[in-house]
Amino acid sequence: MASRKTYLRNLLLQRFDWMEERVLEHAVVSGYGFITPAMNRLFAHMWGQPVGLSELSRRLGISRQAVHKLASEAARHGLVEFVASTEDARVVMLRFTEAGWAMSARAARDLDSIEAAIAAKLGAAKVAQLKALLAEAWSDEEA
Repeated sequence: MASRKTYLRNLLLQRFDWMEERVLEHAVVSGYGFITPAMNRLFAHMWGQPVGLSELSRRLGISRQAVHKLASEAARHGLVEFVASTEDARVVMLRFTEAGWAMSARAARDLDSIEAAIAAKLGAAKVAQLKALLAEAWSDEEA
């Protein structure tokens, strides 16, 4: 039987899934148990600033309608709101509400805690090295 090759993509997906589970576990403990993996990815792709629904659709690789559905669910929970773009009134933007910023700050503390646990297991230097490697440009388009 031939051995199976370990691809970087698979390792990254496994670690992403592991981290996503921890983030959602923390969300439940913090009172945000209604946050789904898809909603969590939506928040991550907002990058802390108002962003157009079409741009979120591109970043997430899903339809604008799917983004709108996710955003509407998050809005029902008071975490985001729809606003018109200051540059183009036809563009619908999504931004965090005050409650959304509080949730985001809590999530940042949880991510710090998760990273600290990883550093305790692997060593701070390895985590710093991993972050540095992942932050490097992997293509000419990123440079």
